[in-house]
Amino acid sequence: MSVLDAALELEPVAVLRALQAEQGPISISHETSKVDHVTAPLPVLLSSTPSAEAVELSSMPTAGKGSLRERVPTPAPSAPSDQPAEPTLSRRYQRIYLATSVVGSAVIGWSDGSTGPLILRMESNYNASIQIGYTVVFLLFIAAFGYGLAALVTVPLTDRLDFGKVVVLGSILQLVAFAVEAGAPPWPVFVVAYSLNGFAVAIMGAQVNAFVACLPGGNWKLQLLHAGYGVGAFISPLAATQFAQATHWSFQYLIAGCLSVVEIILFCVIFRFRTQSQLLHTPPSTSSPDGGNKYRQILRLRLVHLFSFFILVYVGLEVSIGGWIVTYLVQIRGAGPSAGYVRSGFWGGLAMGRLLLIWVNEKLGVKRVIFLYLGLAFALEFVVWFVPNAIGDAVAVSVIGLLLGPFYPWVVGTGQRLFPAWLLTGCIGWIASFGQAGSAVFPFLTGALAQKYGIQVLQPVLVAMIVAEAAIWSVIPLGERRTD
Repeated sequence: MSVLDAALELEPVAVLRALQAEQGPISISHETSKVDHVTAPLPVLLSSTPSAEAVELSSMPTAGKGSLRERVPTPAPSAPSDQPAEPTLSRRYQRIYLATSVVGSAVIGWSDGSTGPLILRMESNYNASIQIGYTVVFLLFIAAFGYGLAALVTVPLTDRLDFGKVVVLGSILQLVAFAVEAGAPPWPVFVVAYSLNGFAVAIMGAQVNAFVACLPGGNWKLQLLHAGYGVGAFISPLAATQFAQATHWSFQYLIAGCLSVVEIILFCVIFRFRTQSQLLHTPPSTSSPDGGNKYRQILRLRLVHLFSFFILVYVGLEVSIGGWIVTYLVQIRGAGPSAGYVRSGFWGGLAMGRLLLIWVNEKLGVKRVIFLYLGLAFALEFVVWFVPNAIGDAVAVSVIGLLLGPFYPWVVGTGQRLFPAWLLTGCIGWIASFGQAGSAVFPFLTGALAQKYGIQVLQPVLVAMIVAEAAIWSVIPLGERRTD
């Protein structure tokens, strides 16, 4: 029996005949030799050769000499990828999606950066009809309702509408809030509008953070995303300081409204109301493998709660510095109206830290470097507390912003590696929304203490918050890995 005759008795020949019928004759080269007997089926080996764009079928007898080799033309297989979850997403679209997300983050930063320089003007404006004093920060406290509500609805809202529709909804609500605030309405209406803005910022920020975290190379892209936030918060006080001295101080929010219109257009044109999986070309992961309740699974994760409280205190620290430092410098250090620019220095430092410190972060590791930066920020807060020099305090505040800048994107990027894939958006959404409440709770506590003891309580409160950050970070285990 020849080798060819033996090979033709195998099942794979049926496949070859089918291919021959579909694609035409298949050339077969072989050598014949005598084989005494075949005691076992001939092994069939398949190997892929992309450069030849062919699949090679090799069959060898177990005894004697002989070979059968056939080539069947097939499409070239896909090249290996370091990011298997996004195999077909081009770099061009990655850049477009990232740039659009950065614009949205900058608008959020503009919104957050507007309040600090306007606080004193709000007091003088609304005190004519209602004595609000330091309780102007009640505005921020009420905003906690918006952030807290966002934390509760982020997961079901994402499951029902998904990424593309939620970000557009958030930007539209933000535009409505800016339109109301620009008219300097009565104080209760202004507070409600601020709360609406808080809700919009929380749901939109949660979506954008989760989206960028899922892009290839998400760590440095998250740093860039939050640097965009810092740029918006840096530019905003420059304009707000001028409006604070003008007749129509609330027109600061008209600029924010115009930016929101640009944001809405970009979200509609670029994201086209599509889901995250459609945009990133990944399989949808809207439910867990066992079909369990998402909220229950998210809240069972210890890391979610640790990260949430870390971000809660971090955002509170960030916004407390940015919101109250101008009042502190004016009333304690005797600075003039130009002290509003110090807030721009803080937010500018925040943006620069998210870009310039990337190489330091990678060299030292996230666990150690956060302790290092917290220690340096702790020391600088004592400089602001005990050195009675407005210029020196302003420089120290800017450096504190530089050191604190990378914290938020680090936590989101770390969560992307640690949380299960089907819970990732919900986890990041919960952390971002829950943490954003810190921008309301801690400035409120600072304002309440300042109302009773004076604005000099700002520095002790900030020092205590830095210590709390270090305590929370010390118990966060970064060695855990997600189970997909």
